[in-house]
Parts: sequence; structure tokens; C-alpha cells
Amino acid sequence: QVQLVESGGGLVQAGGSLRLSCAASRTSFSFNTMGWYRQAPGKQRDLVARITSGGTSNYADSVKGRFTISRDNAKNTVYLQMTSLKPEDTAVYYCNSAPIISYSWGQGTQVTVSS
Repeated sequence: QVQLVESGGGLVQAGGSLRLSCAASRTSFSFNTMGWYRQAPGKQRDLVARITSGGTSNYADSVKGRFTISRDNAKNTVYLQMTSLKPEDTAVYYCNSAPIISYSWGQGTQVTVSS
């Protein structure tokens, strides 16, 4: 069973940047398309970015041009570089395979953007 551990969240002012990391416990993750999801209080969990095993990425319109997803298969890690952060980006961020969920959810990492 692959375990996912997200990190890198925090409190940042609007316009700031953060870099999230997601470490997987097993190498099988490198064959999957991986994604970053986020869930704001009272809202559903949404996919905001995904990246194929070969490095092709896609983004939700709400983050396009501001967020960049990347991966290092040798380190079993997926990253999310977030820039020009907005208060509406405040959420708990999770990683998992995409668009089909293959792994148990990790604990997520909280991102809070103050105005």
C-alpha cells in the first residue's frame, strides 16, 4: 500500500508563494498520473493540477498560470509550486493519482492565504 505524505503548507500573504511536496512510499507511483487536490472548508475536494508519468501537466482554470506541478520519479515525489497566491487558494492540499484515486489519502497540508 502506497502512503502519501504532503508537506510545505503554511500561512502566506496574498501574492506570496509556497512549494508543496508529496512523498510516496513506493516506487510504483512513478507509473501513475499524479495530481494535487484541494479542499476548502465546506466544499468538495477538487483536482487543481495533474502530471503524467512523462511530465505532461494540466491545470484547473483557477490556478492556470500561477501553479506549476512537477515530479521527481527517482525521489518518488511530486511538487506544486504556487505563486501569486490568493485568499481563495486557502484549503487543505492533498496529492493522489489522477483522475482516478488509487491510494489512501494522506493527511494533507494546510495552505492559508491572508488578504
